[in-house]
Amino acid sequence: MDTGDERTAEAFRSAVLGGRLDLPLPGAGRTGERFRRLVELGRADPALARLGEGHADALAILAELGAAIDPARRREPWGVWAAVPASVTATRDGSRWRLTGERPWCSGAGLLSRALVTATAADGVRLFSIEVGGAGVTPLAGTWPAVGMAATDSRTVRFDGVTAVPVGGPGCYTARAGFWHGGVGVAACWYGGAVGVADTLHAAARRRPLSPHALAHLGAVDAALAAARAVLFAAADEIDAHPTRDADRLAHQVRATVEATATTVVDRVGRALGAGPLCQDADHARRVADLTVYLRQSHAEADLAHLGELVTTDGDPGW
Repeated sequence: MDTGDERTAEAFRSAVLGGRLDLPLPGAGRTGERFRRLVELGRADPALARLGEGHADALAILAELGAAIDPARRREPWGVWAAVPASVTATRDGSRWRLTGERPWCSGAGLLSRALVTATAADGVRLFSIEVGGAGVTPLAGTWPAVGMAATDSRTVRFDGVTAVPVGGPGCYTARAGFWHGGVGVAACWYGGAVGVADTLHAAARRRPLSPHALAHLGAVDAALAAARAVLFAAADEIDAHPTRDADRLAHQVRATVEATATTVVDRVGRALGAGPLCQDADHARRVADLTVYLRQSHAEADLAHLGELVTTDGDPGW
């Protein structure tokens, strides 16, 4: 890893060990605080936010599915590897389960101690806990040649008969309202990343007079961030008020709003300040690259189409 990547990895390990990623559980009355802390992580370092959100999400999933966890385990870095469930299969081996296959997008592949992994079993998609450093778990070299989000070390991981502990039953991972709450938590990280990008424009405005066009961009950035923040924290209140309600539509509304805002911020800051910060400010350039990759964790038009379907089937869209 380069110096920036090492700095992010060390910050992640330190935050886990110090308990700074033991966030309030979503839907338990302090969801706004949970989102604020994720925003702070995103503002400081989107790659750190990606790792930190994964750890916090894993702890929330374990709590929601009633899985006991030794307090000492909470001070070990966790992650959630749930992309492309069909790519990994789970089979019974006597009283144990074993995982086989390859899973892409495994953030923290070389940084985590434990991970929650989805896999396809005979009775459906299940969630399992695995020891990342255990036998048969191999992060594959050369599978994360990324510039943006390089520090997350999101390599493809190969599972060769890996011993796994089931967490909940078939389908439980996505059946939780918390699945959607976690999706909103990701949007909180995106929002924080957008604020971090906007900070560069704000700092420039305080150092020197901006042109009228640059000031217009700053005004547009301010308005967009204010609107996205209102949507994000209104969602936190809604989640606390109705913690067991299916939050599919809410999550897609928030994610679409924040993604659009973050895209606007990146574009307008670049237009206001030109190439200078992207070429001469390493932290800003890295933040823009990281956020650009992070936003693609959304499914773009596919997510919007899904949201449209939900609106279509809702008798009263609430507009």
